[in-house]
Amino acid sequence: MPIEIVVPRLGWSMDEGTFGEWLKQDGEQVNAGDMLFVLEGEKASQEIESFDAGRLHIPPDAPQPGDTVAVGQLLGYLLAAGEEPPAKRAAQKMEQPVLAAPIPARRPAGGPAMRRRAREHAARQAREAPTPPAPAARRRGSRVVASPRARRTARKLGVDWSRITGTGRHGRIRERDVIALAEQSRPTVLMEPPPTAPGTQQPASKIRRTIAQRMLAGVQQTAPVTLTTKVDAAALVALRERLKTEHVSGTAPSYNDILVKLVSSLLPECPELNACWRGEGVYLYNEINIAVAIDTEAGLVAPVIKNVASLSLDQIAEQSRSLAERASAGRLSQNELEGGTFTITNLGMFDIDFFTPIINLPQCAILGVGRIVCEPVVVDDSIVPGDRLGLSLTFDHRVIDGAPAARWLQRLGRMIAGVDHWL
Repeated sequence: MPIEIVVPRLGWSMDEGTFGEWLKQDGEQVNAGDMLFVLEGEKASQEIESFDAGRLHIPPDAPQPGDTVAVGQLLGYLLAAGEEPPAKRAAQKMEQPVLAAPIPARRPAGGPAMRRRAREHAARQAREAPTPPAPAARRRGSRVVASPRARRTARKLGVDWSRITGTGRHGRIRERDVIALAEQSRPTVLMEPPPTAPGTQQPASKIRRTIAQRMLAGVQQTAPVTLTTKVDAAALVALRERLKTEHVSGTAPSYNDILVKLVSSLLPECPELNACWRGEGVYLYNEINIAVAIDTEAGLVAPVIKNVASLSLDQIAEQSRSLAERASAGRLSQNELEGGTFTITNLGMFDIDFFTPIINLPQCAILGVGRIVCEPVVVDDSIVPGDRLGLSLTFDHRVIDGAPAARWLQRLGRMIAGVDHWL
């Protein structure tokens, strides 16, 4: 029988994506392992592999490049040799002649008077019967029935969906029920005033909407606190210059690469920063996977360097360059954007000293890196020029208190000042 080709889920939070293009032509033979089509997720596009073989059939109403598609939506079929597409078989079935007329409904027995009394009796019973209460939520055993989409939305918004009164069929909980409860729980805010000057409304791109949703969630679903400090960066600058002379042009580890290595070495001393809030407790990650924020023409992405503690500085630099190149070209896979446990974002190249980074869920901390600037510093009661680096640490106060977070940031500053000792 025909094998259905459907839209896969590229990430746990993905409900829909954008169809890119077919990588095979209609009627072309497809082998298991061939790349079949391109699907764009929230922030990445990915070539989707076929796990089956057959002749590709693309229906006339199949999605076109650029169309929004839902997870599980049918795209096409893989057909065996000589097999007809399902649409053709359905059309042939509809063209078959009707062999028998439908049997008409049987009229109730009895004369007109008996049928009239029966109708009056039924109407009287309906008026006198008590009105059944509306179901709060249909249950199977003791389990509340909710759609998968409603459950995912509830997790995102921090809503206990099991206590919601569903408005769907038989009390089924739908996504709109979850959103309605979240809106009721949210503090009342003033509506933003309409624009008072002429302008043009620009529709947001898919990646812009994703960024907006995640940034808003990072503020609304955490208790964010930001600490800032300036640290001695003279040794860091000297190390970077030495690495540039030791490596081929363009391959020397960057300041960011060095900080990724230092952060991964220091996180085990404060595991609460390599964690997240989950349910009613703290979830500690077993791995240290550093997400590095990268600015692209399409928008902000944060690909992840996995198991950083096991990598050398050169390996970190190599992976970082590769991820940055693919991010700029829009070729990051969904897997490269998932699994982060801590994020580093750098705005130093824009002459920024300090800023307030937004937590990248599901994490609890993000380190903002500012510029390295030469400024007057006091050394042994003398004012001398010195390189200083601005750092901003935002953390979820539900997971960790201010004092241990401040001690960790202080410790990082000392490691940067004595970086030669740690690398």
